Amino acid sequence: MLKTLRENKLLLRRIFLIILDGLIINVCAFLAILIRFDFSFSSIPTHYLDALLTYVPWNTVITIFIFFCCRLYHSLWKYASIDEVTNILIACIIAAFVQYIGLHILHLHVPRSYYPLSMVFLMGGMIGTRFVYRFMRILSNRYHGAKKSRIMIIGAGESANVIIREIATSAFVDGTVICAIDDNRSKVGRYIQGVKIVGTRKKIVEAAKKYDITDIIIAMPTAPRKEIRALLEICKETNCVLKILPGLYQLINEEVSVSRLRTVEIEDLLGREPVHIDAREVSDFLRGKVVMVTGGGGSIGSELCRQIASFHPAKLIIIDIYENNAYFVQQELKNKYPQLDLVVLIASVRNTNRMKQIFDTYRPEFVYHAAAHKHVPLMEESPNEAIKNNVGGTLKIVKAADQFGVKRFIFISTDKAVNPTNIMGASKRICEMIIQAYNRRSKTEFVAVRFGNVLGSNGSVIPLFKQQIMNGGPVTVTHPDIIRFFMTIPEAVSLVLQAGVYARGGEIFVLDMGEPVKIDELARNLIRLSGFIPDKDIRIVYTGLRPGEKLYEELLMKEEGLKETSNNRIFVGEPIALDDEQFLEAVEHLDGIAKQECLDIRGEVKKLVPTYEYQGAVDELKRNKVVS
Repeated sequence: MLKTLRENKLLLRRIFLIILDGLIINVCAFLAILIRFDFSFSSIPTHYLDALLTYVPWNTVITIFIFFCCRLYHSLWKYASIDEVTNILIACIIAAFVQYIGLHILHLHVPRSYYPLSMVFLMGGMIGTRFVYRFMRILSNRYHGAKKSRIMIIGAGESANVIIREIATSAFVDGTVICAIDDNRSKVGRYIQGVKIVGTRKKIVEAAKKYDITDIIIAMPTAPRKEIRALLEICKETNCVLKILPGLYQLINEEVSVSRLRTVEIEDLLGREPVHIDAREVSDFLRGKVVMVTGGGGSIGSELCRQIASFHPAKLIIIDIYENNAYFVQQELKNKYPQLDLVVLIASVRNTNRMKQIFDTYRPEFVYHAAAHKHVPLMEESPNEAIKNNVGGTLKIVKAADQFGVKRFIFISTDKAVNPTNIMGASKRICEMIIQAYNRRSKTEFVAVRFGNVLGSNGSVIPLFKQQIMNGGPVTVTHPDIIRFFMTIPEAVSLVLQAGVYARGGEIFVLDMGEPVKIDELARNLIRLSGFIPDKDIRIVYTGLRPGEKLYEELLMKEEGLKETSNNRIFVGEPIALDDEQFLEAVEHLDGIAKQECLDIRGEVKKLVPTYEYQGAVDELKRNKVVS
C-alpha cells in the first residue's frame, strides 16, 4: 500500500490540487456576490443565488479545464517563480471571460461588479494556495535550522539570487543563507531574497565570526581568476568550508544551481587565467595523422592521449611499460571515442629491437615522448636507472624516429633540467641535448618542451598532502622557503600540443608557468580548504631538503636566450652549439656504463652537463679550495 502511494505521489498531489481548486473557484464566486451586498447574506436577491448555484458545475469544470491547459497542474510549486504567477493570472483572466460568456449564454444574471471581484478573488486564491507550501518551507529552513550549515554568499548578483532561492526551497540542501557580501557599496544594507548584504569583502572575516558562518559560497561566475584568488585569500582565514560557482558558461547555458557548486580546489588559489590554445591549429596539425605517445599511461602521457584523441588522428599508438595504467587509458578512450583507431602496446623504450619493430609496423608521423623516470628522490637512490631509462630510452627512440622517417618528435622535458642538482634533472638535460644534436643530422624535426610541476600528477606533492590531511597529519614540507612553478595537467598538455604545431626543429619550448608558489603556503592552503586550521588541527613538519632538491627551479639557462611565439604562454629557447659526434659518442658510453652499474655515474654525467651540481661534486670542490 505504502509502495503504491509512493509511486503515485505526483498523481495524488495533482488530484488533491484539482479538488482544492474546485473548492476555491466556488468559494471565490460566492465571496464576490457576498461582498457586493456588504456581507449581508439575507440581502442577496434569490435569483442571483439561483444563477450561481445553477452555474456551479459548469464554472468548476470549465475553469479547471482552463487551468489544466495553462499548465497549472504541471509545475513544481516549491520552485515557483514569476513565470508561474504569470500563468495563474492569464488562466484566471481567461476563466473570468469564459464565465461571463457562459452566464449570458445560459441567461443567468449576476451583478456587473461580480465579474471583476470574482476574478480578483480567484487570482488571490490560486496564488495563495500555490505559494503557501513554498512559504512554509522557507520559514522552516530559515527558523528551524539550528544544526544546519550557516552560509555566506559572496557576490549579490543574479547567480546569488538563484542560489539563495534554491537553498531556501530545496529539501536536499541542509543549510540556511545568513548573509551576503558584495563590493558594490550601493547594495550594502539592502536585501536579496530576504538575505541582508552586510558589507564588502573587507567585512568577510568579521561577518563570518559575527554570524557563526560555517560555509561560504562564491557566486561570481564572471569574475577573473585573479579576483577569485584575492577573495579566496580572505575567505581561507575564516576556516569555513569554501564552495565556488564555476565560470561564465554556466550563466550562458542557464545552469546556475546548487548542483553546479563545487568545492574550492588548490588551482583556484593559483590566480592564473586559463590557458588558451588555437584549437583549430592543433586540430589541423593532428587530424588524420598517425600519432605515437610513449609513457601514455602516466599522468602527462594519458592526458596527451585524451587531448590527441579529441582531434581525430588516423591512429593513436600508446606505448607504456606499466600494463595497469595502459589498460585504464585504453578503456577510457574506447568508451569516449569508439571510432578511434587505437593501438595500446606494452613495451620498454629501452628495448632497441622492440622499438624498431613498433616503428616499422605503425610508421608514426608524430611522436610525443613522455616515458621517463621522474621522481627526484627515488632517482637519487638509483641514479643508473635514471640514465638507463631517461637517457638510454630517449636515445633509442630518437634513433628509431630518425630511421623510420617520423615527421616530428616532441620530447617532454622539465624545469629541473636547468642547472640541475639531481640526476633526474641532469638526465633530462642530456635528453634535450640529444634532441638538438639529432635535429641537426636528421630529416625528422626534433624539439623539446620544458615546464615545471603539474598539479595532481603521479608523485607530485598535492596528492601526498591530501592523503596526509585525510590521515590527520602531519603534512610534511621539506623546507619553509621552497618554491615551485605549477600548472594543471590539461593546461600543460594543451601547451605541449600547441608547441608541437610551432616546432620547426631544434627548439626548446619553455612554457610560462605563471608565478612560482611556496610549497609551505600550498600545504597551508590545502589544510584550510579541507576545513582545518594549520598547526592546530593539522601539523606541518619541515623535513629538510631531500638529496638533489633545490629551493627553487628555473625554466631557462642563461645562454639559451628567449623568443616569443604567437601564444603568449609559449617561448622558445635558442639551441646551444655542440660537437654532435663527440657528444653522441659520449652518450652511448654513458648508457653503456649505466648498464654496468657504474659507481660514479654522477661524475660521468657531469662531464656531459657542466651545470650539473650534486652533493659529491660540491664536497670535492670544497676540499679542493681548502687544499689550494
